[in-house]
Amino acid sequence: MTRLAFDVVGAEPERYSAVPSLGFRLRIAETTGQAIQAIALRCQIMIEPRKRHYTANEEGLLAELFGEPARWGDTLQTLLWSNTSMIVPGFTGSTEVDLPMVCTYDFEVAASKYLHALGDGDVPLLFLFSGSVFNWTPTGVSIDQIPWHHEANFGLPVATWRSAMDRFFPDSAWIRVRRDTFDALVRYRSTLATTSWDDVAASLLDRARAGERP
Repeated sequence: MTRLAFDVVGAEPERYSAVPSLGFRLRIAETTGQAIQAIALRCQIMIEPRKRHYTANEEGLLAELFGEPARWGDTLQTLLWSNTSMIVPGFTGSTEVDLPMVCTYDFEVAASKYLHALGDGDVPLLFLFSGSVFNWTPTGVSIDQIPWHHEANFGLPVATWRSAMDRFFPDSAWIRVRRDTFDALVRYRSTLATTSWDDVAASLLDRARAGERP
């Protein structure tokens, strides 16, 4: 039976992807010396918020997710970021491959809200591996399952994630609103004689600070 060990040794933005994506450099070792024909690998990537410290500004931006910092002992729970998969080519001993992961910028997703709130440092990640290992035997092909206890930790630099997003959304963020809300914003924008949504938001924020009704 094969025995595998997994380590995440790096991460970079995918340069030629059609959507914001990261490539995690994954080292896989087979510790018994058996040759591997292929691996159908699945991976669940989790964010572990308890494993880093936060600035006062980050705490304010994370209040929507976790509440006030005084409650974080109960509310700072692990977040699912993504599920991804790939086919690992055959190898003997060890190999390194790039595990692809598409990054969403949907701010209805908790992981996106969390990542956007971080200013610096690392994102503490937990990789949970499963899948199937294919090997040749004298009687044909054997298939071993990768149990869920195979995992790896990795600190993803916030700057790496932000670089991947900035290739598609430079210095920008996206929010989703109801259609009737959007229609009202369009009408309000026409009264400002501007084509900039930033001007619309700035005007509404200024009026709110002044206690005015738009």
